Amino acid sequence: MVLKGETRINKYTDLNKQFVGGQWRTGTGESGIEVLNPYTQQKVTSIQAASQKDIDEAYETAKAAQKEWAEVNAFEKSRIMEKAVRIMEERREELIQVLIEDAGSTRIKANVEVDFTLAITRHSASFPMRMEGTMPPSIIPGKENHVYRKPLGVVGVIGPFNFPMYLAMRSVAPAIATGNAVVLKPDSQTPLSGGTLLGKIFEEAGVPAGIMNVVVPKISEVGDGFVEHPVPRMISFTGSTGVGRHIGEITGRMIKKTVLELGGNNPLVVLDDADIPLAIQGAAFGKFMHSGQICMAVNRIIVHKDVYDEFTKGFIELAKGLKSGDPEKEDTLIGPLINQDSVQRILGEVEKAKEEGAEVLLEGKVDGNVMTPFVLKGTNEVSTAKHEMFGPVVTIIPVDSEEEALRVANDTEYGLSGAVHAGTDSKAMAFAKKMETGMVHINDQSVNDEPLVAFGGEKSSGIGRFGGDWSLDEFTTFQWISVQNTSREYPF
Repeated sequence: MVLKGETRINKYTDLNKQFVGGQWRTGTGESGIEVLNPYTQQKVTSIQAASQKDIDEAYETAKAAQKEWAEVNAFEKSRIMEKAVRIMEERREELIQVLIEDAGSTRIKANVEVDFTLAITRHSASFPMRMEGTMPPSIIPGKENHVYRKPLGVVGVIGPFNFPMYLAMRSVAPAIATGNAVVLKPDSQTPLSGGTLLGKIFEEAGVPAGIMNVVVPKISEVGDGFVEHPVPRMISFTGSTGVGRHIGEITGRMIKKTVLELGGNNPLVVLDDADIPLAIQGAAFGKFMHSGQICMAVNRIIVHKDVYDEFTKGFIELAKGLKSGDPEKEDTLIGPLINQDSVQRILGEVEKAKEEGAEVLLEGKVDGNVMTPFVLKGTNEVSTAKHEMFGPVVTIIPVDSEEEALRVANDTEYGLSGAVHAGTDSKAMAFAKKMETGMVHINDQSVNDEPLVAFGGEKSSGIGRFGGDWSLDEFTTFQWISVQNTSREYPF
């Protein structure tokens, strides 16, 4: 049980346990997992890790429960999803507090994340009503075709630490709404906001036992056991490209459906006729929101030489004034990185970029896990521009022409999100259509997500799409059943 005094999270209890088959219980793994507040470094709680035995039981329980859940009336499924939304609305402040303490979210970011989580769950409540069938015409006389949309069965969901609540719910909500059972494995750094809290929400909403399960193992103990298990027919993973490739290799070999939302090296392009103050505001938000720990965060700012000085001066001045530090405070934009390893990794990338010729325009500072903005001038070849920083570091790259801006923007293995600022929408649209990314935002910044649009990347940024009808398709399959109503003539 989460004890009062360890943390202010004390409305829901048993957040530090595994949730398997409708029961909250202690994991049977060998290790304990300490959950630390990324800002204070104080202990939030500790969890006894799940073992492979716990994972096996979660999957088998989910498989047994799913068949009955698939047959539950659509209106009842929708009612449960809508109740989950109401619970989150009523417990909003509690959810925000969990995100602050468990994930190091600022209040600004936590509010955004809760809004996203509400939106995707509310939209998913419509999915039970859309599990319809169709009757395509047949080329064969007397044949009646039926094509039914059906749940996949059991879905394994692996969530990340950066937007843990939303990026888990983005898969959990549509999967459950379409009649699947779920086993959720949150990142062990954010097991409450990305895992057990969601288990509590769905338990309170009335999802039957076994339909929503949460396990928190240590990868050092279970290895690939969560992905390799034969029960799940789909694995939904959000995280790094390296891990995503490994998961894709396993699921490809096992013929499992897979959705991968992976890393990004997202460009924000500022052309010569752009509204510079607007571009500065967008770039600052898109880079420094949640300390840059967002897959969609701006990683490179590509600026036409004619407006480079104006943009850079204004951007640095804005970056200097951004409030950093305690995520509890209402006006803090830049809170802590998730851990000290991330801080040291990023500082190492900055030092390497300097050695490669990058010029430091704004030198950030480090206090514990809090890092203030670093702004560098460089090329696509310096380390901070080649690699996803996942922190408050950005590289500004001057270019001579629109053609060069496009070449530089596309010169990366990634293709998740991006933005372009130009004097006219038509000019920006023409540029955006040539960008090799799954998403582009005109006169805005790269961090956008909405429940009704297609979210996902190209190239090494992932496979599949979330949102709207795309989520409905990802978490379901189709079955063709035909009825031969009249005698059919065969050629023998």
